Amino acid sequence: MDFPKFLVADNTDLQEAVFIVHTEFPAFILNLENDEVKWLDDITDEREGDLTKTLEGLIAEAEDFYTREVERYNL
Repeated sequence: MDFPKFLVADNTDLQEAVFIVHTEFPAFILNLENDEVKWLDDITDEREGDLTKTLEGLIAEAEDFYTREVERYNL
């Protein structure tokens, strides 16, 4: 089964939170309410300098994805 790179998720138990799920390596869930990130893949073996830059870019992409999705809903 193919998944998109990012998914929007929510849950009625956490009504204020919106989550972005990154489905590719390194997989993570970003809580947009508090910017908390839960890593789903083990990233400890990656080179720290390269990893930091990659992760910052992925989080920015996730936020851009959410903004685009919200704009599409508001059309």
